[in-house]
Amino acid sequence: MMLFSILSPLENAVLWLLKQFHHLGLPWAWSIVATTVVVRVILVPLTVRQIHSMQSMQKHAPEMKEIQRKYKGDRQKMNEELMKFYKENNINPAASCLPLVAQFPVFISLYLVLKHFTRHVPKGSDLSWLHIVPSIAARADSHWSGFLLLVVYAGSQILSTYFMSATMDKAQRGIMMVVPLIFITVIARFPAGLVLYWVTTNLWTVGQGLITRRLMPKTPMPAWPRRAQAPAKKPDPEPVKAPQPAKAVVAPQQRRVKRRKKGGSRR
Repeated sequence: MMLFSILSPLENAVLWLLKQFHHLGLPWAWSIVATTVVVRVILVPLTVRQIHSMQSMQKHAPEMKEIQRKYKGDRQKMNEELMKFYKENNINPAASCLPLVAQFPVFISLYLVLKHFTRHVPKGSDLSWLHIVPSIAARADSHWSGFLLLVVYAGSQILSTYFMSATMDKAQRGIMMVVPLIFITVIARFPAGLVLYWVTTNLWTVGQGLITRRLMPKTPMPAWPRRAQAPAKKPDPEPVKAPQPAKAVVAPQQRRVKRRKKGGSRR
């Protein structure tokens, strides 16, 4: 209850913003979408810090892996060395969580607004969305369209996690993508408008990830250390053959022809 009383000013601000968009001609459901966009625009500076932190973590990943390998037997020493490394290289690991943490009070405030939404809007107001979801103030699992919205939520959450977990290893990334499917039974008890808020912020994150990949300079992938290869073995030199002695040249013997004497016999 104390938390709810602390969030009362933020709850009133969210309700005021919803009413302003509704007075501009937007239905209540689309007012939630517009409010989500305003919240994400306000959080752009934190998002920029988040992106820079992710790029820095990716750039220095080999050094951090080496520290973890070197002190894997002493967890306290490993954490001390990592904190020292973060300080020397101006890395803030918590920056990647800032947009999510900042949205949590807004999420709770919107939940409180939707919980008693019928008290704040005139009777007979259209609370549907796209003529599919009958009421954004009703629980998501109270109508078949709410389950469809939950499927969209799960898909958008997996995509947003894919773009915002580039520095994680494969195991952690897989866990982060499975978590939305585990909590979907809890989220189904929330008002449909709250699920719509989270779908919108996830889609914003996906679009933000696509734009970031196109516009911002890409951080080169870290060169992971490889095992040193043995130098190629040079071929053995061919043995030097000893010079062969020159063969003596034997002059051909001339054939002696016996001549016959005149009037005599051949000797």
